[in-house]
Amino acid sequence: MNGIHDMGGMQCMGPIVREENEPQFHESWEGRVFGMFFTNFAEGHFNVDMFRHAIERMGPAEYLETSYYEHWLHAYETLLVERGVLTEAEIEEKIASLRQAGES
Repeated sequence: MNGIHDMGGMQCMGPIVREENEPQFHESWEGRVFGMFFTNFAEGHFNVDMFRHAIERMGPAEYLETSYYEHWLHAYETLLVERGVLTEAEIEEKIASLRQAGES
C-alpha cells in the first residue's frame, strides 16, 4: 500500500517525537474511546479488519490533522452509521449536548 495511512519509513516526514514518561492517555476522552473498541467489537458491530479499513478511508488531510484516538473515533462513527446502529443526526445531537455541557 502507498497511502497516507502507511507512512512508516517514508522520507522527509521528520523525526518521530518521543515523549519521556508518556502517559497512557493524554486526555480522559482517549481512555473512553479506547474502551469503546471492546464493547463494539464484542457486540459484533465490526471486526479488526473493518476497523482498520474505516480509518484508512479517512481523507488524507483529516488523517494528518487528527490524533491517534480521533482516528479510532472516526472509525466508530463510520462503521456504526454504515451498520445502522447510529445515525449521523444522533451523533451530531450528542456532540452538541456535550459541547453545551462543556465536556470534551
